[in-house]
Amino acid sequence: MAIPSETIEQVAAANDIVDVIGSYFPLKRAGGNFKALCPFHQEKTPSFIVSPSRQTFHCFGCGVGGSVFRFVMDYEHMDFPSAVRKLAARVGITVVEKGGTADGDRQYEKRRVLLKLHAEAAEWFHENLIKKEVGEPARKYLKQRGITAEIAKHWQLGYAPDEWDAFGSWARGRGYQTGDLISSGLVKTKDESEESKAQRTGHATASYDRFRGRIMFPIYNDVGEVIAFSGRLLKDEEGTAKYLNSPETPLFRKGSVLFGLHKSKRALIEANVAIVCEGQLDLISLFEAGITNVVAPQGTAFTENQTRILKRYVDEVVLCFDSDAAGTKAAERSLEALLQNDLIVRVAEMPTGEDPDSLIRRERKEDFEKRIETARDFFDYWIDHETADVDLHSMGAKVQVARRLAEIISRVHDPLSRGEAINKASARLSVPTADFETFLAKRIRWSPVSAGESQPPQASSPGPRHDIAMLCLLALRDEAARNFLQAQNWREVLEQVPDAEILVRILESELHPDDAPSLNAFMATLSAADERLVSSWLLQRMPDAAATMVEQWWLGIRQSVLRRQLDIARDRTKIPQLSTGDIVNLQKQILDLQQQLHELCRLASADGS
Repeated sequence: MAIPSETIEQVAAANDIVDVIGSYFPLKRAGGNFKALCPFHQEKTPSFIVSPSRQTFHCFGCGVGGSVFRFVMDYEHMDFPSAVRKLAARVGITVVEKGGTADGDRQYEKRRVLLKLHAEAAEWFHENLIKKEVGEPARKYLKQRGITAEIAKHWQLGYAPDEWDAFGSWARGRGYQTGDLISSGLVKTKDESEESKAQRTGHATASYDRFRGRIMFPIYNDVGEVIAFSGRLLKDEEGTAKYLNSPETPLFRKGSVLFGLHKSKRALIEANVAIVCEGQLDLISLFEAGITNVVAPQGTAFTENQTRILKRYVDEVVLCFDSDAAGTKAAERSLEALLQNDLIVRVAEMPTGEDPDSLIRRERKEDFEKRIETARDFFDYWIDHETADVDLHSMGAKVQVARRLAEIISRVHDPLSRGEAINKASARLSVPTADFETFLAKRIRWSPVSAGESQPPQASSPGPRHDIAMLCLLALRDEAARNFLQAQNWREVLEQVPDAEILVRILESELHPDDAPSLNAFMATLSAADERLVSSWLLQRMPDAAATMVEQWWLGIRQSVLRRQLDIARDRTKIPQLSTGDIVNLQKQILDLQQQLHELCRLASADGS
């Protein structure tokens, strides 16, 4: 192993799994354990359990589970050495490796360099905005939008100069390689149109800055690391997007990040309501005005992954999008993912020509909060929106509206919510509920996973047979049971037992049932599938009379092994052309096996009485 086992135990001991997982999303106490909605698959009822005593986690829904290292590996999509280093850095432990694998080292180093580059880039952009002359136009723009220097510092806003290679030149001067700059998405290679444009302006290098002449908003992951940027133009240009986000990179997956979550997590939990804005400035203005339970998607509509993240914190969402057509469309496109996770959805309507940013600067915080409190149920809002300016006395117009409403209602998979929406729509259209339901049935297109989203992990494959599983559980949980097994000729017996590999691994290890760090270090040596099995055994109820049970299960396994050996020996006596010596030896072997089996049966009978 590249990282010494004693270091792994030290890192595990210093990182309480409840604190680590709780830094990503909220956990609720459930007796001696903690629970949450599983971050690895979609579910309505929490089945993700974290055990502080065992320092393990397990989801009884999808089967994922393991140590604190496994959680970081799966949640952050990194390999084991990277997870150990990350957790070691969290508690100030230095990791000295014994020649790690080249691929693992490259992955870790790549991630480390990209995180460092993004952190330093955020500082450079921020310096341009706050202190440099080049940032004066951006400062004036932000001042007009009510963003003070203090707010800019709080959110580390920055400015990218309107030059082809300002950032790239600065970064290369600090020792970053062009390949790393391109991997980060902060620098890109030219396409043909950009090449000709660059030549006209006298810029001739093979790469150029992605962000130029834009106010820079750092995008953080949920533990506060800069992983990407969003840049806004100071002045609109025809054919140029007002907002530009970093591309997908090893650090950044646009559909899996919520802007502002690193600052608003606590407020979301306390309010149990998320106010969802379209843009970064909307969110920042609301947050700085004291309305802190806010998030923004990295785009115009929620993805399934973003909604799943949000569901960990709240049960209700208030969409606070712009009043224009784009805002209305964004609300509609967000609905499917939100309803799929059984979130209550309401809509706070903005006055014509207003957005949350302009509104919070024009009216008091209390007035805006009143808008949130009185936000309408999504279907009340949407039915009114669809029927406004429509002559419902016209059968053709009524059918068109019914089609559009049916399309939206078809996305609701909760029966009660769908029934309520059907009642509202049929009442507004003045048609019988049964007729609208028939109309709707032709348009149901619900799918449990949105297009482009990843499927939830499959449940764990079946574990070893029951007797082996019971011995594994006892060997993991009870010191006396473990000592009993290790005192037996377990290697010789288990070599002849199918599915016993995991029990062999447990008995070979130096783990101690009452020592959580040693359990974590042991699980770090297992495959993901075996780690899931171990995490489930660690969270199962401990059987009564473990010492008696371990002897009974072990006796049963020895009996099955002897019976199998006896059957094999008897079958061999039927092989033609055996020598007399071979036959004599087989008969002796059969007699010996029969005597051993008889003795075990006697012991089993005595134990049973």
